[in-house]
Amino acid sequence: MPASPAFTLRRVTAPADPALAAFGRVQAASYSAPEQLIPPQAFAPLLSRRSPEREDRLLVAEDAQGEVIGGTLYALLPEAGAGFNSFMAVSESARGSGVARALQRRTLADLRAVGLAGMFADSVHPSRQSPEEREAEARFGTDPALRRQKLHALGLRTVDLPYWQPVGGPDGGPLKDLDLLYAPQDAADTVPLALVTATLHAYWRPWLGEKRAAQEARALAERAGHLEAVPLLPGTETPGYWRQFQAQ
Repeated sequence: MPASPAFTLRRVTAPADPALAAFGRVQAASYSAPEQLIPPQAFAPLLSRRSPEREDRLLVAEDAQGEVIGGTLYALLPEAGAGFNSFMAVSESARGSGVARALQRRTLADLRAVGLAGMFADSVHPSRQSPEEREAEARFGTDPALRRQKLHALGLRTVDLPYWQPVGGPDGGPLKDLDLLYAPQDAADTVPLALVTATLHAYWRPWLGEKRAAQEARALAERAGHLEAVPLLPGTETPGYWRQFQAQ
């Protein structure tokens, strides 16, 4: 008789599902700056807000006792042509058991089912962190270099352009220490700039508004030099513009 799986995946749809709070706890325990993440109290409204332009989903991994040991919050953006992964987290006790790979495989399958080209995400690179930030990660028990290795192993590649979140940085300004990553459905060396900007425009629109989201998407295209296709680098690397800046 085959052994029972160590975990199962389940899509959370009910606003009162206790898995929402459980995933919030896993998320908070997985990142040294949880204040930069989507707060758990926002999960239910996100999952309830569905439109032809956007659908947010939460997929959780549960062990044999029904405990949430990991999950991923992601947005399907059909008009843009791709998705955006807001966050993926796995509890420390379950790391190395294939949870992250299973979550990534299922989310990409969800995207493929509706014709989406791939999944974007963002992540900090250790070379872009201050000594204080690296020390905070070490105290928290997380390793940004190892995190990027694992993201690369999941198929995520660094989009070689100057990316930053429009808000969340110093004094409410842009957050510039993140890299944009992309996991294509099929192997690729580049990603269309039009897909990048359309996806971020759609992802930013609910919290920036249409006008500001469009402005930020255009600014990103300008920073990228209006390339038709943007190179994809190994997920362990940071974009070329940042490496050039460090070399000066």
